[in-house]
Amino acid sequence: MSDNHQAAARLLREAYSGGAVPPLREYLDPVDIAGAYAVQDINTRFWQEQGRRIVGRKAGLTATAVQKQLGVDQPDFGALFDDMQVADGGFLDPARCLQPKAEAEIAFVLGADLLSPDATADDVAAAVSGVHAAIEIVDSRIADWKITFSDTVADNGSSAFFVLAGEGRGLEGADLYTAGMVMEVNGTIASVGVGAAALGHPLNAAAWLARTLAARGASLRAGDIVLAGALGPMVALNPGDHVLARVGGIGACSFTYSKE
Repeated sequence: MSDNHQAAARLLREAYSGGAVPPLREYLDPVDIAGAYAVQDINTRFWQEQGRRIVGRKAGLTATAVQKQLGVDQPDFGALFDDMQVADGGFLDPARCLQPKAEAEIAFVLGADLLSPDATADDVAAAVSGVHAAIEIVDSRIADWKITFSDTVADNGSSAFFVLAGEGRGLEGADLYTAGMVMEVNGTIASVGVGAAALGHPLNAAAWLARTLAARGASLRAGDIVLAGALGPMVALNPGDHVLARVGGIGACSFTYSKE
């Protein structure tokens, strides 16, 4: 790890409490994939040493349009920690966020390990124990969301919090490809999408994640939560907002962006 990587990691950690920071141009080239993941790894280990526990992973940039916007041709990933989960129907204190946005997703809970660097969508399907509607609350530590690929990767995939539907279902008979998504904010439709938006199919996104982690010497394990990527546009949050996401044939989940 270089001094630049350590400095960028420290800057991002301090942003959680000190406020958003400028883009990391001084430390990372905008398309330095290896360097960006090196920074993410530094902070992942730091947070684990502080007692935070990894409960899964998120896939990001799974929509082709978003990849083109950032000038990249691949998704990214970040770690999900235990303290990032917001209860279905629960509350998220705005004091814990900087500039959050919500996006609706399909999530998998794994019943078996995925260890192969050649994992396929069929392998993921065989490992899935449950499918859930989910909401990811993304939140960049980079000021005004002026991110490059390196910025968001270094910043743990711009992750912050997530909501997992309290009730899931089995994969058998679920049509994740055409599953329609509607996300409402305060009872008004704010985002719509479909399962195919996540890298062509949510199982494709999870398989990409399994392969990428395995190639890096990590893995998805039984019990892990996998967020498979946004199904529609993300929506900026304002204090007091109530967010409800419905995914056809899968379920629904919600949270309120306010103190309990």
